[in-house]
Amino acid sequence: MAQITKNSLRDGVWTGTVDGLEEGAEIAVMLHEETVDHVTVSADGDSHTISVPLPPHRLGMGVNTFLVMSGDDKIGAFTLIAGDLAGDDLRAEVDLLRAELDMLKKAFRRHLRETM
Repeated sequence: MAQITKNSLRDGVWTGTVDGLEEGAEIAVMLHEETVDHVTVSADGDSHTISVPLPPHRLGMGVNTFLVMSGDDKIGAFTLIAGDLAGDDLRAEVDLLRAELDMLKKAFRRHLRETM
C-alpha cells in the first residue's frame, strides 16, 4: 500500500514522497473532482517524488482539498485553507487553547501549593 510523506509547499508547488508505489502505477491529483495538470512523478530509489503545481485559477476561498490517487485508490491528500474565514477560525482556536492553558497552569500551581 502506497503512503505519502508531505515535504513542502514553496513557490506554488506542493511536493511529497510516495513510498510503496507498485511498479507501473500512475499517480493523479484531483481538486474539486477534476485532474490537476502538470503533476510530475520522479523515481528516487524505492520512493517517488511527486510535484504538484497549484492551479491558481482553480483555488478559491475556504477549504481546497487535493486528493492524490493511484488508479482508483486514494493514497493521500493535502489541504489548503484560504480567506478571512480561515483566519478567524484559527485565531479562535488559538485563543481557546491559550485560555485552556492558563486554566491548567492555575490548577497545577494550586495543586503544588496544596501538596507542599
